[in-house]
Amino acid sequence: MTNLHKHRSRMVTDGVTRAPHRAFLRATGLDDAAMQKPFVAIVDTFGENTPCSMSLNQISDNVRLGVAAGGGVPIRGSAISVSDGTSMNHAGMRMSLVSREVVADSVELFVRAHGYDALVGVAGCDKTLPGILMGMVRVNVPGVFLFGGAMLPGTAPGAIPGGAAAGLQRQATILTTIEAVGTTQRGDLSRAQLDEIEKRCTPTAGSCPGQFTANTMAMVAETLGLAPLGSAMVPAVYSERIAIARRAGETVMTALKTGGPLPRELVTRESLENACAAVAATGGSTNAALHIPAIAHEAGVRFTLDDIERVFARIPLIGDLQPGGRYLAQDLYHAGGVPAVLNALLAGGHLHGDVPTLEGLTLAQALSRFAGPDGEVVRACDAPLSDNGGLVILRGNLAPDGACLKIAGLKSLTFTGKARIFECEEECMKVVAARDYREGDVLVIRNEGPKGGPGMREMLSVTAAIYGQGMGEKVALLTDGRFSGATRGMCIGYVGPEAAEGGPIALLREGDLIQIDARNGILRVELSDAELAQRNAQRRAPAPRRLAGVLEKYAALVGPAHLGAVTHSGNLDWPYDARTHGDPE
Repeated sequence: MTNLHKHRSRMVTDGVTRAPHRAFLRATGLDDAAMQKPFVAIVDTFGENTPCSMSLNQISDNVRLGVAAGGGVPIRGSAISVSDGTSMNHAGMRMSLVSREVVADSVELFVRAHGYDALVGVAGCDKTLPGILMGMVRVNVPGVFLFGGAMLPGTAPGAIPGGAAAGLQRQATILTTIEAVGTTQRGDLSRAQLDEIEKRCTPTAGSCPGQFTANTMAMVAETLGLAPLGSAMVPAVYSERIAIARRAGETVMTALKTGGPLPRELVTRESLENACAAVAATGGSTNAALHIPAIAHEAGVRFTLDDIERVFARIPLIGDLQPGGRYLAQDLYHAGGVPAVLNALLAGGHLHGDVPTLEGLTLAQALSRFAGPDGEVVRACDAPLSDNGGLVILRGNLAPDGACLKIAGLKSLTFTGKARIFECEEECMKVVAARDYREGDVLVIRNEGPKGGPGMREMLSVTAAIYGQGMGEKVALLTDGRFSGATRGMCIGYVGPEAAEGGPIALLREGDLIQIDARNGILRVELSDAELAQRNAQRRAPAPRRLAGVLEKYAALVGPAHLGAVTHSGNLDWPYDARTHGDPE
C-alpha cells in the first residue's frame, strides 16, 4: 500500500472523530475492507437531454469495473450538461458556455468535498468535455478522461440539391439538416424533404460526427495525455468502448499506485502547443481557441490566443474532415484515429514528442505502437491538403485581441464588404430568414461576447442558413460571439475586445468597409484611428439589463475570450493536491 493509500485509510478508519464518516459510508454499502481502499470518483455528464450524453451511463458503469479490478472503490457522481443542439438559435444558448464553468466547478466540489484519491471524468457534449478536463486539472489528482464517442451518420434522400441520383441515399448528419433549413428558405427543397432529412440524419446516440467541438476537444484530450491514445474516435455505439472504459478504470488505479503523472504534469506549454497543432491539422472547431487557454489556466499556464496563433501559423491541413472536408469521426477511427494524426505531425516535426502521457511513456514512445496516416482521411505533412492549417487568428484595428476563422474548405481567403449591423443574433436571423441581405455584405452581430451576451452564444443556425441559401462565401459574418464547430463559410468569431468591453466592434456603423485577409491574418475596418477615437468618445454604453441567477454571476466574473473566458483569477498556488489533501489557506 502506498503512502497515499495509507492516508486514505487513516482519513476514513482511524480516530474516534471519523466514526460519523464511517457511519455514512456504511449506509452506502461499504464495509471495513472497502474503507481500507482508495476512493475513486467517476464523474460523468450523463443525461437524457442530448444524444451526446445518453451513452455515458454504460461507460461509467464499466469504468467502475476497472477501478474495482484495480483495487479501488468506485464512487459515481454526475454533472449537468447543456445540449447545444436544442439550445441553438434562442436565448438558451446563453447557458452553453456557462455550463462549462458549472461542470468544472462540480468536479472540484465533488472531489475536494469528499477527499477522493483519483478521478475518471466522462463527457460527451461540446462544453462538457472542456468542463471535465478543466476540473481534472484543477483538482490535480491522478485522473483519466474518457469521451463518449460520436454518433454514426444517417442518410438523406438523394434527389435533393447536392445529393446523389434520384432513388439513392447520401450520408447525412445534423449539419445536413441545419443547412437544409437555408435550402428550404431558398425554395430549392420542400418542407416534406426537410422533414425526411430531419428524421433520418441522427440515427444513434453520440456526439455530432464531424470534426466539430466535441470531437475536436476529444482529440485535444488525447494529445494532452489526459485520455488513452486511440480512444476518442471510437463511435459511441461500438462495443469497443466497453473495453476502453474498463481499461481506464485500471489505468487510473495504476496512476494512483505509482503517484502519477498528475494532470498538471501533463498539461504543459509543450503539450498545449501539441493540442493546437492537432486542431489546426484537422480543421477543428474554433471553440478550441477558447477551451485550450481555459484548460491551461487551470494548470497555472498562461496560454493565450497569441500562443495559439503561433502554432496555427506553422501547421499544414492534413485531416480531410467535415465540415471543411469529406470525412467523419467514424472514418478517422477506421483510418487510425487520433494517433494517425499525431504520428503524421510527429514525422513532420510539428510535435513535442518528449511530453509525458498518462501511461508514463513519452508521447513519441506511446505513438510508436500506432500506425501513421492512411493518405486519404489523414495525409502526411509533406502531402497536405493545404499548406495553411484549418484555422487562423486574425488581428487589426477591428480585433486588437484577435479573432478566429476556420479556413478549411474555403475557396477564397480574402473578403471585403460593407457592414450590416445587428445588435444581437435574433436581429440577424430575421434578416437571413427573409433573405434580406445581398452578396458582398459583412453581417456584424455584436453584444454576444462572454459579458455582453452574457454567455457568448454560438451562431450555427445563422451561419448554416446562410450556407444553405447558397451564400456561404458570398457574404461574411463577424461577431464577438462564438461559432459551432460545424460552422463553415467566411465566419469570423471571438472578436476581442467584445462590444460590451468597449471593443472596436461596438463602434461599427452601417456601410463601414471591412477587410478580411486570412492569408495575412488581417481583420480591419477602413477607418482612421482619429475616426475610431471620435466614435469611441461619442459612444454611450447600453443600459444594464436585469439578469438574476447564473447569468448575473457569470457576467460579473467572466474574463475575455482571448484568455479562455474563465471565471476565476488563476491564482493556483493553493489547489487540492493528491499527495497531501491540502485545503486552501
